[in-house]
Amino acid sequence: MFFKSKFSYSNSNSSYSDLLLDIDSGNIEAIYFYPRRRETDVLYKNGKKERIPILYNDQLILEKATENKVELTINNSRKESSTANSFASLGLFLIFLVAIILIFRSTSKLASRAFGFGKNKSKFIIIEDVETRFDDVAGVPEAAAELKELITFLKEPKKYTDLGAKVPKGVLLVGPPGTGKTLLAKAIAGESGVPFVSIAASEFVELFVGIGASRVRDLFSQAKAKSPCIIFIDEIDSIGRQRGSGIGGGNDEREQTLNQLLTELDGFADNSGIIVLAATNRPDILDAALLRPGRFDRKIEVMLPDLDGRKKILSVHSLSKPLSKNVDLGYWASRTVGFSGADLANLMNESAIHCAREESKFINDLHIENALDKITIGLRTTVISSPNMKKIIAYNEVGRAIVSAVKNGIDSVDKITILPRAGTLGGYTKLNPDEDVISSGLISKKLLLSKIEIALAGRAAETIVFGENEITQCSINDISYATNIVREMVTKYGFSIIGPISIVSEGSDVFLGEGLFRKKSPFAENTCSRIDKEIINISKVSLRNSMDILNKNRYLLDKLVDILLNLETIDKKKFKKETFDFLNV
Repeated sequence: MFFKSKFSYSNSNSSYSDLLLDIDSGNIEAIYFYPRRRETDVLYKNGKKERIPILYNDQLILEKATENKVELTINNSRKESSTANSFASLGLFLIFLVAIILIFRSTSKLASRAFGFGKNKSKFIIIEDVETRFDDVAGVPEAAAELKELITFLKEPKKYTDLGAKVPKGVLLVGPPGTGKTLLAKAIAGESGVPFVSIAASEFVELFVGIGASRVRDLFSQAKAKSPCIIFIDEIDSIGRQRGSGIGGGNDEREQTLNQLLTELDGFADNSGIIVLAATNRPDILDAALLRPGRFDRKIEVMLPDLDGRKKILSVHSLSKPLSKNVDLGYWASRTVGFSGADLANLMNESAIHCAREESKFINDLHIENALDKITIGLRTTVISSPNMKKIIAYNEVGRAIVSAVKNGIDSVDKITILPRAGTLGGYTKLNPDEDVISSGLISKKLLLSKIEIALAGRAAETIVFGENEITQCSINDISYATNIVREMVTKYGFSIIGPISIVSEGSDVFLGEGLFRKKSPFAENTCSRIDKEIINISKVSLRNSMDILNKNRYLLDKLVDILLNLETIDKKKFKKETFDFLNV
């Protein structure tokens, strides 16, 4: 804030295009950039000061200011700040600090020990004015559209009560970690302009019975005093697990806390103006009483973003980052299938760190590529010096890539490298996940078999090239991965000659006398023997299929290994170029 506190700015007589021309002409002394407010404060060299609106997610201002060496300050806040406000905040803080000291001095240690046992020590975070808006939440349009209706409930409850409708008391946000559940809750509070009371569910749980229930009562008491408002409980499965589960019948403190929460939810007065939002990625373990109508009336799924959603999320997180003109966020969205919003935010942050490390002015594709490698395949470790070891690793990685290209298409291969990464025995073959599978959650038997064949392709390549007696443990992780898939096909999905049976009772609770303590298998020994034979048979057939594919493409296998040994890394474009005319399907 190098000049903001000294000057006030008049409304702009200049347009956005005039601002760009003035930057190139050297007429501007400094710019104060507000990406989220979509405006700039401009100080000209002649002393004139103006406030000029800009375009959404503008990168041109950053580029031109950097190129013309114009002093630039970026502020992501939605609010205007001032020196007076800063002094006022400091004064209030000092008054509060003095008051706390006086209170502690007036309270004896004996009294605090005697009466402080049941005192609420949980961390309620109360935000009176939330800055987050739905513009800040991208990639989950369906969930955002559903939640926008809650704003009307909070602002105009009479509109619904006049028609006999009841305002929802609770909304459960369900989805994988990092998909933006907490951000959506903040956006509702920000758009509706009501206070936001946030707490983690684990804050309720204590060693002593009754403390958690007391804290639940305190939470709702504070919320009612600030009505209308939003209560947000993160990771509600900490206290919302099904009652009676666990060894010995459950946990009394957690269950009493849950009972109190159920009572508070169902005991709301009509039109209280309080809506409870809760987030979890384990809805399968929640108690049925918590999910019934009248408590958590709505369940909204917040899923991983699709291609368009990922592009919008990358756009949001690059607001204040100087991207090079050559960076195409659509391309990077296509390279990040399966990434959550948090993963994409981390990608852009790591890219900025790589850019700063190289003392570059703009984030380019190489910075993003390095950041993506770090996130997906880990940090590079010591370079392999042994030529023989490099050759073995190269055949493993190229073998997996060729089988993947045959089974899922050439575009399924993103990168091949023999540079060792943390957690791997050698190199790494990065494959692009299937967008349809991630969005639908459905996976076919054919796709599972192809995954097994790809995983075993490294062992197949070693066997073909070096012989049965010269194979190494380089494929240990892939063999373990393939075995787990085969076992699930046979015992869970019914994808084998055994038939449509499920041996794994997923999601069952552990009660005394069953589950953990069950000694006898529910299936006959003959069935277990057939299952073992089927797992072994599918694995061996898949290995032979991989070997057949690689024998048909032996020329391409050797060719790509030579290229990989020379370059150490083959990217998607290079692989497609070298493979297109020689791949035998």
